[in-house]
Amino acid sequence: MIKQFVPQGFCLKCKGCCRFLEENSVWAPCLLEEEIQQLMEKKDLPACSISLDKRIHPIVHPQGEGFTCAFLNLPENKCRIYSQRPFECQLYPFLINFRDAKVLLTVDLNCPYIKENLKSKEFKDYAEYLVAFLNTPKQKKILRDNPQLLSAYEEVSEIVELKISDETA
Repeated sequence: MIKQFVPQGFCLKCKGCCRFLEENSVWAPCLLEEEIQQLMEKKDLPACSISLDKRIHPIVHPQGEGFTCAFLNLPENKCRIYSQRPFECQLYPFLINFRDAKVLLTVDLNCPYIKENLKSKEFKDYAEYLVAFLNTPKQKKILRDNPQLLSAYEEVSEIVELKISDETA
């Protein structure tokens, strides 16, 4: 599990994540192959479909307000799979972005907590932690083996370029 930056209490009040304007949103979480297998084995979860590019396919919001993640419990604003949520969900509001043939660690500027804390020491310290974590051999391999995690997000701030190539190969 990735250490979280945004406090849980803040997230539960926000109602910004896990909601999408369009059905085929770049913001819908991508899954690792092992995460897909884990979801398929669980019997007590709501039905969800996974797109060919390994994204959780959003469902229509009950009030017609766009789309939501199939695992979002709307009345409680909680994730039904929080303890086993996908890598991308653990990472959020930080994102792996692919731009100009570079793999970048970025942060979503639409997150209210990020807006409030972007220039804080807490943010700087967490970004350093995250860069160190993503630069471990295991995490580099995950990123290399799962190109679906590399998306082209807009409205993000670049933190650092990640070198995920295998220099020893």
